[in-house]
Amino acid sequence: MRQLLIALLFATPLAAQDAHEIAFDALEGGTFTLGDFPGQTLLVVNTASFCAYTRQYEGLQALDDARDDVTVIGLPTDDFGGQEYDSGAEVADFCDAMFGITFPMSDIVRTRGGGAHPFFAWAEAQGGREAVPRWNFHKWIIDADGRLVASLPTRVTPGSSSIAEALDSAR
Repeated sequence: MRQLLIALLFATPLAAQDAHEIAFDALEGGTFTLGDFPGQTLLVVNTASFCAYTRQYEGLQALDDARDDVTVIGLPTDDFGGQEYDSGAEVADFCDAMFGITFPMSDIVRTRGGGAHPFFAWAEAQGGREAVPRWNFHKWIIDADGRLVASLPTRVTPGSSSIAEALDSAR
């Protein structure tokens, strides 16, 4: 009963929260919100440096470079198989050296459990169970009005037609 009351108390604000209000600690220091990218479609991705899907960084950077209307945002996490560095500084060094990442990235976040970042509760409230990441490199597309347009699993690559169609439908 107590868990149900707690869930009800916290479910409404997360479901109603505007995506643009969600804040992150930035990988390079400071903070940013999803609202810091006005007029942009956001492709938010939970990332990891030592995952079999880490090569997707290349496609994410290429997409961020190629589309003026899209901003990619990386959310490093160590929740799936311990595949992330221990510090944000190490993640930043890796992303710069290996992939030349220039898109915004948060510091390391948790995707599940009591310490999960509020973004993940918001995504689940908006998109249901399909919006809950099951592995690294899950993707969420958020339109310029802060609405979740699509939630795409790990295997969908940044250069796929599924991503292109979802980004186009977000305009």
